[in-house]
Amino acid sequence: MRALGLIGLVLALVIAGVLVKKQMGGMAGGAPAAPDGRAPVSQPRQVQQQFQQSLDAAMQQPRPVPDDAK
Repeated sequence: MRALGLIGLVLALVIAGVLVKKQMGGMAGGAPAAPDGRAPVSQPRQVQQQFQQSLDAAMQQPRPVPDDAK
């Protein structure tokens, strides 16, 4: 019985390892390089503004009131 449990555990670890390897392989590409070989320049100000706008929009929505509090 212990052997079956150990085999199942090893099999689950192998499956998890394969899935993690697939996920990490998809992210290995990263951002494409610029035509002259330099890394692309990100726009942190633009990203910050988009995040701020999303946060403001989320804060403007009213919270749902539970049925028992009405």
